Amino acid sequence: MSLPFTADEFFDLFAHYNRLLWPAAVVLWLAAAVVLVIAFGGPPRRRPRPVSLVLAVLWLWSGAVYHAALFTRINPAAWLFALAFVTEAGLLTFYGIARQALPFGTASTGRKALGLALALYALAYPAVALLTGHGYPRTPTFGVPCPTTIFTVGLLLTCARKPVALMIVPVLWSLVGGSAALLLGVTADVVLLVCAVVLAVDAWIST
Repeated sequence: MSLPFTADEFFDLFAHYNRLLWPAAVVLWLAAAVVLVIAFGGPPRRRPRPVSLVLAVLWLWSGAVYHAALFTRINPAAWLFALAFVTEAGLLTFYGIARQALPFGTASTGRKALGLALALYALAYPAVALLTGHGYPRTPTFGVPCPTTIFTVGLLLTCARKPVALMIVPVLWSLVGGSAALLLGVTADVVLLVCAVVLAVDAWIST
């Protein structure tokens, strides 16, 4: 598989993103950390809305700000990615906020443990990226598509039941992002391939 951009163009885009929008990465990281605590420690009936709200914001941000406003400069396919991410934000809003159909933290112990591990990895993602050779600011930070997907997969795994429609875009992006990671040397994103398999199996079991 070849990419329509070079590795330098890819990492230069992150440098531009981080210089321009670094406060957003901090705010999104803090919001994600808070809802992770809510997903595992808050009263079950009060979990769906705040957790789904932050997840929807993360997907909308990744779709509109990263993909549409920035990534389209070097990859025309980013318009499709933007549409997919905004669609996922809409689904999270519908199922998680309007219908409160995402019971976070109610899955089996094994699924919750795996989900927590992935969510914590997503929060540690910026540090992992730095430690694996991508110096700031030419490095992906929290709030961009890959850590957003990993974080979302982790939290979805903690739901005892969930609409299969919500899992389609995360699985597809896990395959796209994970494959690109191998070509671009973004070691932190290899976990996406694990996410694709785990969530696909979970979706199959849930049907």
